[in-house]
Amino acid sequence: MAQEHQLTQLDSGIRVVTEKITSVRSVALGFWVRVGSRDESPAQAGISHFLEHMLFKGTPELSAAQIAETFDGFGAELNAATSKETTVVYAHFLDEHLERAFEVMSDMLLRCTYADLESEREVVLEEIAMYEDEPQDKVHDVLSTAVFGDHPLGRPVIGRGEVVGALTVDDVSSYHHTRYVPGSVVVAAAGNLEHDRIVELAQRCLAIDGGDAAGSLNGGVPGVSARRSFYAKDTEQYHICLGGMGIKRDDDRRYALALLDAILGGSSSSRLFQEVREKRGLAYSVYSWASQYLDSGQIGIYVGTREDTVAEAVATIATELERIREPVPAQELDRAREQVKGRMALSMESTRARMTRLGSNVLLGLPLLSLDETFERVDAVTVDDVVALATVFYDSTKMSAAAVGRDEDRFRSALEPISASLAAV
Repeated sequence: MAQEHQLTQLDSGIRVVTEKITSVRSVALGFWVRVGSRDESPAQAGISHFLEHMLFKGTPELSAAQIAETFDGFGAELNAATSKETTVVYAHFLDEHLERAFEVMSDMLLRCTYADLESEREVVLEEIAMYEDEPQDKVHDVLSTAVFGDHPLGRPVIGRGEVVGALTVDDVSSYHHTRYVPGSVVVAAAGNLEHDRIVELAQRCLAIDGGDAAGSLNGGVPGVSARRSFYAKDTEQYHICLGGMGIKRDDDRRYALALLDAILGGSSSSRLFQEVREKRGLAYSVYSWASQYLDSGQIGIYVGTREDTVAEAVATIATELERIREPVPAQELDRAREQVKGRMALSMESTRARMTRLGSNVLLGLPLLSLDETFERVDAVTVDDVVALATVFYDSTKMSAAAVGRDEDRFRSALEPISASLAAV
C-alpha cells in the first residue's frame, strides 16, 4: 500500500520527496533539475539537452561503458530527459540496489567528466538529423515558433546543429556549474523505500557548491499575434498544427482544460478523432494537446493528411473548433471527466509515474494533491468552465498555424476560410 509523500529540504537547499509503496520490490529514483531549453540564450540553443547526454559519458570512478554495465547488471532502466523547463536523470531498479544506484547517479549528475565529448557531439547531431526527418514531430516546433516567436519557448529542446557543433568542454562545464545548483535540484523516489534512508544518501552523495535555484534567463513570455509558419519538405502527407497560447502551470483552470482537451481531441471518442478520422477518413493521426509552463502555456491540434485532403481536413477541424465553444452536453462532459480521472488513477499504479509526479510537482512549485483531492477538482468543473476556456483559447481565426509539406500555397489556401490575415514567419 502507498502512504502520503514525505518532503525534506536539506541544509544545502536540495529537496527530497518520497512515497513509500510496500507492495512492490522496486524503487523509481529521479534527480530533477530546474533547467531546460527556455534557460538558454540563442548562442546556447541545445546545451541543456547536450549536457544531459554528457552525464552518461563517465564519472571519476566509472566509464560510460561501466555505468551501462552497472545498471544492466541490476536489470535496471536508466535514462534521462530534457524539456523546456526541466532535466531529469531517472532509474528503476530492485530495492536492494538502492545505495549503489544512488551513488552512481549522483556522480553522473554532479561529477561527470565530459569524456568523449566529440563522439557524443556526433551522436546528438545524428539525433537532430533524425528529428528533422520526422515531420510529425518537426511540425510541433514549427508551431511553437509561430506561437512564441523569438522567445526560447519557441525553439526546439533538442537544439540547433550549428550550436551543438561548436560547443566546447568549457561551455558545457560552465553551464553545468551555473545551473545545477542545490536550490534547483529535487530528489524524488517512489517504491519500497524509507524516506530517512533517501535523505541520508542525498546528504552524503549530493554535495553541490552553490546556492539558491537559478532563475530562468528568459522569463516574461511576450504576446505574439497569430501567425502562419511553413517548413518545406518532400513528404507524402501534410503535417499540420493549429495552436496558440495556453494557461500557465499553476492556473486553477488546468482541470477544466484537461476535460476540454479530452472532449476535443484527447481520445478515440473525442470529436476530432470521430469527425476527421472515423467519419471522413481524412487522417490516421489527429489529436489535441495542452502544455503548461512557468508563466505561459500552449494548446494545439495536430493532423497528418494527404495532399488532396488538406483543405477538407482543416475545414473539418475549424468546424469542430466552432462547436467546442458551444455548451457541451452533460453526458459528454461526464464521459470526459471519468476518462481523465481513470487515466490519473491508472498511471498511479506505476512507481515511475509516482516518482515523476513527486519530482516535477515539487520542482515546479505545484501542490502535491492526493488522488481524491485531484478528483474533487476535476468533479468541480462545470459546462460553463469548459465553454469559457474554449471561447478564449480555441477561436480558429485567432490561432497560429504551422505545417510541414511540399507546397506552401496549398497550405495557405486551406487556411483562407479560417483566416487570410495570418502573417507568414
